Amino acid sequence: MSMNVDIASTLRAGARTFRLQARFEASGQRVVIYGASGAGKSQMLKAIAGLTRPDAGRIELSGRVLFDRAAGIDVSPQRRKVGYLFQDYALFPHLNVRQNIAFGLRRGWRNPPRRGDSDAVAYWLQAFELEAVAQQLPEQLSGGQRQRVALARALVAEPAALLLDEPFAALDPALRVRMRAELDALQRRLDIPMLLITHDPEDAATFGGQVLTMADGAIVGERFL
Repeated sequence: MSMNVDIASTLRAGARTFRLQARFEASGQRVVIYGASGAGKSQMLKAIAGLTRPDAGRIELSGRVLFDRAAGIDVSPQRRKVGYLFQDYALFPHLNVRQNIAFGLRRGWRNPPRRGDSDAVAYWLQAFELEAVAQQLPEQLSGGQRQRVALARALVAEPAALLLDEPFAALDPALRVRMRAELDALQRRLDIPMLLITHDPEDAATFGGQVLTMADGAIVGERFL
């Protein structure tokens, strides 16, 4: 994976103004953006995924221009071919496990059927050992199961890259260690490019790669582990 990001945005919340001015080049299968909470990591990741639109700049992923404000290019999130794992997993509470995974294949907002699924959904149910809970709702799942469902939903459409927003922050310490190991093994098996943002140095140690440090809306450091 190669990624070139050079974007700028001004974000306002009440009287507070935050300036995002992120510029970096990354390569390899694992890239970690490390920084304290409030550094602008999530805002930058959402811009890469197409969930927010920067005021200016350019985003390129593996030779594809996803965003170029000057050229009028803004590829829709669905066409960017990236899988996105939200920090809180963002599972649909009224959909069962099977439907949540199948939603990753949908272009509209119609709910997938409760029991029918594609071969791809069946594959990820088996791969993540979720077959036994396929009809359960998110509130009936453990933290680790919810993360697996969210990962399966992100992967079912065969994305070109996986974007992870603080994937272990919602887990207790013991589960965090186990899920780090699971994701580490999964990424190596699938060989899918991965960009992970985190404030936890243990995540950076496990998944870097190339580790970029972010502070106050900008990339301020780089190291290789």
